Amino acid sequence: MDLRQIAYFVQVAELGSFTRASVVLDVAQPALSRQVRLLEVELGQPLLVRNGRGVTPTEAGRVLLERGRGLLHQVESLRDELARLGGGTRGKVALGMPPTLSKLLTVALVRSAARHLPGVTLSISEGLSTVMLEALVAGTLDVALVYDLPQQPGVALETVFEEPLLLVSRASAGADPRPVSLQELARLPLVIPRRPNTIRMRVEDTLARLGHAPTIAMEADGVDAILGLVADGVGHALLSANAVRTAAQPLRYLTRSIAPPGVVVRVMLATSAHRPSTQAQRSMVALIRSGLPAALDPGRDQRDGQPAFWL
Repeated sequence: MDLRQIAYFVQVAELGSFTRASVVLDVAQPALSRQVRLLEVELGQPLLVRNGRGVTPTEAGRVLLERGRGLLHQVESLRDELARLGGGTRGKVALGMPPTLSKLLTVALVRSAARHLPGVTLSISEGLSTVMLEALVAGTLDVALVYDLPQQPGVALETVFEEPLLLVSRASAGADPRPVSLQELARLPLVIPRRPNTIRMRVEDTLARLGHAPTIAMEADGVDAILGLVADGVGHALLSANAVRTAAQPLRYLTRSIAPPGVVVRVMLATSAHRPSTQAQRSMVALIRSGLPAALDPGRDQRDGQPAFWL
């Protein structure tokens, strides 16, 4: 059996589709189908059942899927071990982030990865948290940073940072140093994303515990659109300090903290729960885990007396 054919079969079986697998593998669909068919001929039995919705593995296919995953993991582990003997961690890592985090973290992370993991090629893409989880399961992403999601099948989630939301108003509203209470917050007109956005769900859940619901002035998706509407006086927003700090014109806005318990969203590190990780992926995860808190909270290194890891 050819390792490439096994890898192709595993990808097709996991995704349940030759079309999706051809995109992930960057292999033409006819060539992919031919390689899987050659594998079936060699083994003397069908491995996949084709239907209108895609493909599902036969009993023999399920055995090959399980054993094939283990075999590919052993090959990847061998490559990792030989790379370490050859002088360092090598490989490719595909990382996904929401646009707000990407704007804030990409340059610093790329610089740190180049210095600490010179043998690792890092690619970064932007997307919504739900889309990135699908990409993790499909194998087009290795690691993702996402906002505050519940546990998902096939995905391992780890909270790496908790970020409080602030009330964001246009600067002409006048400064007010007092934290805004949740009761006050419920009465303020908000420019807020549509469900199932993480911030929207977190605000609604927090206020619901007090018997309140948010007052929605307008629904808008995307930080830039929300801030534009706030600057135009449509309403207030609930965003992180980093979202305002990285805005095109941050001086157009005033922020107020929210009185305890506040509204907090979690930044989570997501990896595949089923796909074995490589040494390059594990090293990149360790780098992100070590540097992310200081990168998202610039004053943290001064408070802790420690230099930021991402320099």
